[in-house]
Amino acid sequence: MTSRQGGLEIGNCIHTTNKQREISSFEFQVSNSVIYPKNNFLKSIRTMDNGQPTIDRIGLIAGSGKFPLLIAESAKRRGLKVIAVAHRGETATELADKVDEITWIGLGQFGHLLSAFKSREVHHVLMAGAITKAKMFSNVRPDLKGLEVIGKLLIFHDDYILKTVARELEKEGISVENSTDYLPELLAPSGYLTKRKASKEEMEDIEFGWMVAKELGPLDIGHCVVVRRKTVLAVEAIEGTDKTILRGGGLAKEGGVVIKVCKPNQDFRFDLPAVGINTIKVMLKVDASVLAIEAGKTIIFDKEEMIYLADSNGIAIISR
Repeated sequence: MTSRQGGLEIGNCIHTTNKQREISSFEFQVSNSVIYPKNNFLKSIRTMDNGQPTIDRIGLIAGSGKFPLLIAESAKRRGLKVIAVAHRGETATELADKVDEITWIGLGQFGHLLSAFKSREVHHVLMAGAITKAKMFSNVRPDLKGLEVIGKLLIFHDDYILKTVARELEKEGISVENSTDYLPELLAPSGYLTKRKASKEEMEDIEFGWMVAKELGPLDIGHCVVVRRKTVLAVEAIEGTDKTILRGGGLAKEGGVVIKVCKPNQDFRFDLPAVGINTIKVMLKVDASVLAIEAGKTIIFDKEEMIYLADSNGIAIISR
């Protein structure tokens, strides 16, 4: 789960239950060029001798975007009951149609989240989707358990917040698993994804920007930098990737190079960098020329549409 901008509505929890639906078999094909996390949770839910999964349910802590919807669909195809906790004002309402049970909470209502999972005997959960970090400065009204967790935070950076939440869940007997185990095909393969290749000057910008982004990674500020002629024009902070591209691309005038990388020692359970067709649309607004991402460690949404739009407008996408 990542932190980005958006709105928030606080209120009482709402719980709904959907009827059980028939599950079809599902398999993926995984490219050899993709690097996957070593600790694969799917190994623990593969079938036993009697053909039944070792667990029958999975919890989903859902933020905004398409990722929670895709994760829910994948888990259902694997025959798992999906118990979701969704954030009001962030999570798409259609998630309710894709899961077996859903509880709606406000940001910071950690006690309600725990209750939703423990009362339904959920011991494994996934985090998927974005939560607006800027809301921490506005309408957050945590419950008592949420206040207790907030009191343990030394800094309010994404990785630290999410790891603290994961530790608190583990204390309650709930383990946080790698969400990308369910959709490895979303991870970026290695190599050029577009017809156009980066020029020599653009490759120099990529190398420079990559180094800068990796140096900034341990500070847990953001994943993205925008570079032109080996000059850093923008570094992602609380505003998110899209506004970083607009800010840096505006300064570049044209030909800005966008680099988005994974943090060193990235925890694959949450906060992986993500790109998609909207990333290219934003780049087009400022005439940016190249998108460089990290192979096996970046989630790509709407991959075919993203590549088509990039090819149609002469944008190069390289995954390395």
